[in-house]
Amino acid sequence: MGKALLHWTSLAPAVAWLLLAFSRSFSLPSELIGLGLVGTVLAAVHHAELIAHRVGEPFGTLLLAIAVTVIELGLIITLMAAGGESATTLARDTVFAAVMIILNGLVGTCILIGAIRHKEQVFQQTGVSASLATICALTVLTLVLPNFTTSEPGPVYAPSQLGFVAVVSFLLYITFVAVQTVRHRDYFLPDQTVAADHEVHADPPSNRKTLISSVLLVACLGAVVLLAKALAPPIESAVAAAGAPIAIAGVIIAALVLLPESVAAVRAALANRLQTSLNLGLGSALAAIGLTIPAVAALSLVAEFPIALGLDTKSAVLLFLTLVVSTLSLGTGRTTVLQGAVHLVIFAVYLFTTVVP
Repeated sequence: MGKALLHWTSLAPAVAWLLLAFSRSFSLPSELIGLGLVGTVLAAVHHAELIAHRVGEPFGTLLLAIAVTVIELGLIITLMAAGGESATTLARDTVFAAVMIILNGLVGTCILIGAIRHKEQVFQQTGVSASLATICALTVLTLVLPNFTTSEPGPVYAPSQLGFVAVVSFLLYITFVAVQTVRHRDYFLPDQTVAADHEVHADPPSNRKTLISSVLLVACLGAVVLLAKALAPPIESAVAAAGAPIAIAGVIIAALVLLPESVAAVRAALANRLQTSLNLGLGSALAAIGLTIPAVAALSLVAEFPIALGLDTKSAVLLFLTLVVSTLSLGTGRTTVLQGAVHLVIFAVYLFTTVVP
């Protein structure tokens, strides 16, 4: 089974590049391109997980988060370039969607199913609290503060403000990575005494397999960006035809990219490794803001492409509620069914009010 999976994930990037080559000469169905995109995303995350197992925690979850964020960033930039003026809010909507999906949908699901199976789960509160503090600062600085500055009417930063916030956001993320991987690495390590999954004790892959996966991961990331560019028109047309708000496009992008990582986090929660689930989820949220916003801001400043980052009032309220509830529910180092249910209710409200604003 393992060899078959590895074989499938090795073929996925090759198939994706073949689809790209054919799409230049033939009009391929968007469903086929979408299947290729999903398969390539799954393959990319598989190879990232294999490399992660080789380098160990917390480097593993960090690598996976960065790989997923690179995919998300590629999707955002290609869709922004294809959408023109109508895509000025795409980066904001996608990052906000990623934060809500992770902090409510993913964290809530992991807590709920983990509590159903194991009744109560534990994690390192110091590491999770550090992650949440960084997420709070990044989300408010990038998604809320633009509504209250006066140099430019909100929800837009003035060029100097955008550049400054992009730099401090990136520096804050780099500081968090240094704390997670070097200075206080032990804050983010799972408790091996409660790990029940045999994968934790599996032998790491050889150097040869790791090198092959590294090459395939790069091939997957490149294919994902180009496939997303080919899918940009169908996605926008489908959203417009459904009469749905443009924010739905951001939700679709974030959900597509985060799906494989979400599966990995859920599996970890079921195996009583909630720390790994939280490292995956919170790390992705941090990377989505700390890497995506600076990159999009740089694109905006260089190409003089306007972007709107400030959230509307409804979204800002949901964001503040999410941050407060996350801080409280993950502030004891233990979780129960109730915390998971609260997060999932907030997530359901977010999805409903996105479709019916």
